[in-house]
Amino acid sequence: MKETTARRGLPNMAKIDSDRPFLPVNIAVLTVSDSRTDDNDVSGQVLVERITAAGHQLVDKRILPDNQAQLVAQLQRWIADPAIDVVISTGGTGLTGRDVTAEAFHAVYEKEIIGFGELFRQLSYAKIGTSTIQSRATGGVAAGTYLFALPGSPSACRDGWDDILRWQLDSRHRPCNLVELMPRLMEHLG
Repeated sequence: MKETTARRGLPNMAKIDSDRPFLPVNIAVLTVSDSRTDDNDVSGQVLVERITAAGHQLVDKRILPDNQAQLVAQLQRWIADPAIDVVISTGGTGLTGRDVTAEAFHAVYEKEIIGFGELFRQLSYAKIGTSTIQSRATGGVAAGTYLFALPGSPSACRDGWDDILRWQLDSRHRPCNLVELMPRLMEHLG
């Protein structure tokens, strides 16, 4: 059975090719917040539930405060870990003085995936209108690890996963996906 995104109001271009194998990826989740704990981290839990329901492996989950140095250090540890393919964060992508997630991610990127933030805001615009300009959702890649930063609301996490990451992290997605690029992300190193 072919699955499409048409039911979510997206263009009917995304398809799951059931003739291709599903390849689970190893994902770490980071919640960036000065106030969240394991007991009240609703956004982090939304991501964990969706990641595991899709058949991927949750390798690690952390909650860190809005501190750029700590975020960069954690991202660098995960980027250096060969067991982690993807990092998805929630929180700290706004405009306040404490919001430093985008800066931390940009500090470690080798390449920015500009289209991720653009598409996230386009999809968000349909739901929250011009308020989407306050989101600095971002994506990139470093040392063969994909990095995605989503806003801190549960709805933003659902939108980011359901409308973008679910498809791009599925090896069966056509016409193309990020999983099929994984073996080539480090080819510049020889």
